[in-house]
Amino acid sequence: MKKNLIGAAVAALAASFATAASAQSSVTLYGTLDAGFTFVNNVRSAPGSDYNKASAWGVTGNNVQDSRWGLTGAEDLGNGMKAVFRLESGFNPANGSGAGAARQSYVGISTNQGTVTLGRQNDAVADYLGPLSATGTFGGTYFAHPDNLDNLDGNNFRLSNSVKFQSANYAGLTFGGEYGFSNSAGSFAANRAYSLGAGYANGPIKAGIAYTQANGINSNNAGAINGATVVPHVVGDAFVAAGQPAEAAEAAFGTIRQRTFGAGASYSTNAMQFGLLWTQVRQDGSNFDATAVTNNYEANARYALTPALSLGAAYTFTNQKLGAAGESTRVRYHQFGLQTDYALSKRTDVYAEGVMQIASGLPENEYPSAQISGAAASSSSRQVLVTAGIRHRF
Repeated sequence: MKKNLIGAAVAALAASFATAASAQSSVTLYGTLDAGFTFVNNVRSAPGSDYNKASAWGVTGNNVQDSRWGLTGAEDLGNGMKAVFRLESGFNPANGSGAGAARQSYVGISTNQGTVTLGRQNDAVADYLGPLSATGTFGGTYFAHPDNLDNLDGNNFRLSNSVKFQSANYAGLTFGGEYGFSNSAGSFAANRAYSLGAGYANGPIKAGIAYTQANGINSNNAGAINGATVVPHVVGDAFVAAGQPAEAAEAAFGTIRQRTFGAGASYSTNAMQFGLLWTQVRQDGSNFDATAVTNNYEANARYALTPALSLGAAYTFTNQKLGAAGESTRVRYHQFGLQTDYALSKRTDVYAEGVMQIASGLPENEYPSAQISGAAASSSSRQVLVTAGIRHRF
């Protein structure tokens, strides 16, 4: 009897330790899968100055939200301090292909004042302005501004080799800063980046401001931004017309300094949300004084017809000035997007959306062509994309 009592006491004590350990640390597996059917018109089917026009139909992935899976967790270290981590990778469910480098991978310490993390992470523009934009919320990939140069959805690049601070919430105010190292011996400033931002959320009002600067992009492959730089596609068009691959445009720019500014705000009621946003991207190339200044002005709105059914719309006007060797060109884009989404459950929804882009500023038979972000380049100054699909989160 005595042995049985001792055994029961030991088992109870072990169970209590297991419960305490479980309460002090946690690991969560999460993910998103998004796939559907997509139609795009005026797709280029051959290189040259007179592109053949074709339509593209197919099953595509990542239409509204990039598919991903990840692990996130925290361990309670006591006195309000926690160890935190995230490991997240992307993929395309349409063909099973991976998305290359990890989307995010970081580890750090969280306290009551804020969180410090090290690794590969989103910049302040994606953190503070993305949630105020259509592409960073309901619209997804195809609602991004032309070429996604401002990186509002975080998918154009993330900062590697970075140390990041994110403050706690002070009566609705949050702020943060990040620095991405070049990791290059003897070249501290090559391919480095830094980013600052702040946000405010109180009741129906949200606002944000952010700045990111990356120096020496393309100077090496081990720095803060690796192989994901995009110059305006109209520059790539010019190279294709000259019989060269569009990728040569980046090489022609040389190393790039990119500065992104932005500010935005939104107001929401029980069923309606409105948002206004401005971003500016300034790119300076090291070769032949190449420059590109891109201003995006966005208005977006979303209305919940029922708790399950919503309608969304966005309009972006983009004004772009390109310069090289003393010459300059102005290009303008008008982009319209509409979406409807129906929630089948808390984790599964179906959607349909359409995006139209109109480019102007040069004669019709010259550049630029339209190119909806995430779609193939157009053979003319106009392009229409329609997609419908299903998304599941776990």
